[in-house]
Amino acid sequence: MQNAAFAARGLDWHYSAHDVERALEGVAALRALGYAGANVTIPHKQAVVAACDEAEGDAVNTLVFRDGRVLGFNTDREILAGIDAKRACLIGAGGAARTLAPALPEDTRIYTRSGEWPPDATGCDLIVNATPVRDDVLVELQHGQVVVDLAYGPEETALIAAARAAGCEVVDGREALVRQGAASFRIWTGLEAPVDVMRSAVRP
Repeated sequence: MQNAAFAARGLDWHYSAHDVERALEGVAALRALGYAGANVTIPHKQAVVAACDEAEGDAVNTLVFRDGRVLGFNTDREILAGIDAKRACLIGAGGAARTLAPALPEDTRIYTRSGEWPPDATGCDLIVNATPVRDDVLVELQHGQVVVDLAYGPEETALIAAARAAGCEVVDGREALVRQGAASFRIWTGLEAPVDVMRSAVRP
């Protein structure tokens, strides 16, 4: 997706994936290799803040290496841009949930498997699954609710399939990936992201 975006804007940049066990060591390695920036995924969104000279909150998903400094940004909140919710149900309490929290309404219920379960979304106009679980997050849904699921893959998650069947507005994992990725692209390059190109890359 990002490589398609770089090509569309005529940039000689390359996006690659790296498995990192220790967030701080990973950041140091990327800086040493001359990277311009990085995305951070589960489970490192909170731990990586310690490597930042400046960070947006206590969890970030986008890093910029600039002038010898590490800057941490939160582009996950862009996933919820344009969604006007008064009451939300947030499933998960890890790094992804923390990066979404600033964009959620004050009246938000948070559910985890170690606490109250299953989630009760009664009266909520927004439901967000901020866990990587694809097939075991089911909530009683009502027509008109907005359902956002960060989990993505070749097939729809069970939650998104149920939401479509219930007549909910949905933002599936691949659309969430595009929205946060477009914001990361703008931060890294200073250019407007070619969103249509990015969507086509994740939905061939």
